[in-house]
Amino acid sequence: MPIIVMNPERSSFEQILQCKLEPEIYSFRVMTQFSESLKQAGLTRYPIHLKIDSGMHRLGFSENEIDSLIQQLHHQDTFQIRSIFSHLAGSDESQFDSFTLEQVELFEKLSSKIIAAFDYPIMRHILNSAGIERFPQFQYQMVRLGIGLYGISALDPSFVKEVSTLKTVILQIKDIPLHDTVGYSRKFRAERLTRIGVIPIGYADGLHRILGNGAGKVKVRGVLVPIVGNICMDMSMIDLTGIPAEEGDEVVIFGKENSILEISRQMQTIPYEVLTGISPRVKRIYFQE
Repeated sequence: MPIIVMNPERSSFEQILQCKLEPEIYSFRVMTQFSESLKQAGLTRYPIHLKIDSGMHRLGFSENEIDSLIQQLHHQDTFQIRSIFSHLAGSDESQFDSFTLEQVELFEKLSSKIIAAFDYPIMRHILNSAGIERFPQFQYQMVRLGIGLYGISALDPSFVKEVSTLKTVILQIKDIPLHDTVGYSRKFRAERLTRIGVIPIGYADGLHRILGNGAGKVKVRGVLVPIVGNICMDMSMIDLTGIPAEEGDEVVIFGKENSILEISRQMQTIPYEVLTGISPRVKRIYFQE
């Protein structure tokens, strides 16, 4: 299947051509550099995807650059435009709906101008996951489903199915006497006889320190229990007082039994950061029907 490479730079061009990937072209500099690579490889009419800045002001060609862009594309045979796209800045929040509509209006205007200048079909796409849910009338020929692939919805959590789970096990359980402390800097002090479980996951794995000292919870045997003390690099401690847990029991950090939406709220962030923050050293297991 065709694969778009987002945000490419010159160092990646050789591999893009070897693997027959299709780069996003977001500036005249990148367009010139990629054109040089194509000429060296003896390639013509190579598929590219043009990025338009419709108001987010991240990457992309601005409105005042479109005429020059069309002119330069007409005077070459190295490229063929596969699609034109842009990105919505606030499609997940209703307070920005008027701005979203302004973005779509500008994208429609600029992309139509480009399309009219060429005699072959060019696709368009502007919707991200939230846009797919909230603005289906602007689907064009493609959409870009990102966080929605993981079951995170901008509207209704029941609309999609969470597909990712982060879990670990209890390494050791110990009883902590009254007034004893747990972890670095002695942040947790037992106010009663406390049953502590030690789990092999820490901030080096993506369990952020902000979740320590009772801010975050994990699920053990169907019960939410707090993380106590400071989270360590490789380990964390949880309060199992009153829970009939045993060493080796499964602990769910997030998943169907403990929504990633909830843990992102505990971290005072968004699900994107939680998912992308999971360290590469954490083992991945993929299930496919």
